[in-house]
Amino acid sequence: MSNTVTPKPKAPRTSKAKATKNKAGLAPYVFVGPAIILFLLFTGYPIVYSLILSFTTNVEGANTFAGFENYIRLFQDSLFYESLFNTFIILIFQVPIMIMLAVILANVLHSGIHRFKGVLRVAFFTPTVTSLVAAAVIFLLILNQDFGILNFILQSIGMDRIPWLNDPFWAKVSLIIVTIWRWTGYNMIIILAGLQVIPKDLYEAASIDGATPLRKFFSITLPQLKPVLLFAFVMSTIGTFQLFDEAFNLTDGGPINATTTVTMYLYENGFEYFDFGYASSIAYVVVLIIAVLSFIQFKLAGDD
Repeated sequence: MSNTVTPKPKAPRTSKAKATKNKAGLAPYVFVGPAIILFLLFTGYPIVYSLILSFTTNVEGANTFAGFENYIRLFQDSLFYESLFNTFIILIFQVPIMIMLAVILANVLHSGIHRFKGVLRVAFFTPTVTSLVAAAVIFLLILNQDFGILNFILQSIGMDRIPWLNDPFWAKVSLIIVTIWRWTGYNMIIILAGLQVIPKDLYEAASIDGATPLRKFFSITLPQLKPVLLFAFVMSTIGTFQLFDEAFNLTDGGPINATTTVTMYLYENGFEYFDFGYASSIAYVVVLIIAVLSFIQFKLAGDD
């Protein structure tokens, strides 16, 4: 007689077990769902709708299809080229100087100062979170041609007053200075975070080999910071093309459009002249320019 025990058949899954499994499968979508809905409503829909608007023009209060008319008009618009030129001038000077200062400050805080390090980090980062309206009022007082403290200092050492906000050249310089003041601390924090993850063993090995601090900086620090610096350059480039608050509050685009950035020109067409189709075409051309510049920066950095 065989002693083999016949295995019992598996009990069928109950409806309760299936319901529990279905709930567990839906849980991720329940948590992610609100974020997706908000993204589609406040980001996805405006992006698609503005693209549609860029091919329309307003005729007697109604949007009518205009094809590529806005884009043809854009490439024949001298004010657009002037605003683009102003933006590029600010970009060329402001971004390299700002990143260089951020690297210097981050290295000083990382290695040279041990006391009050936290206080200095907060002090350098504070301009980023300061209300730009309040900061603009302060800079208007500092840069005033007749009563500004900066011109007072220049006169006290025998120099002539500078028309900081009244001359096209100096207005650009003023805007660059204010932008550097505002965003250097932001980039410093990012670079400081990158410095803190560089292995100390590399510096110890270099010290044993007799490397000088300058040699360590160029042979270890900068190569190790390459991804962080690339991120800072790309984000700063995008931020410069979105430059609006500083120019709007300090110079209102003047004098004679010398500080009108491409974002200010977009704002003027959209919210002062209510030409939303033309403003949308400007926005998409700017997005294309930013994409090309970002691609070039990635290629120059050697990232595939």
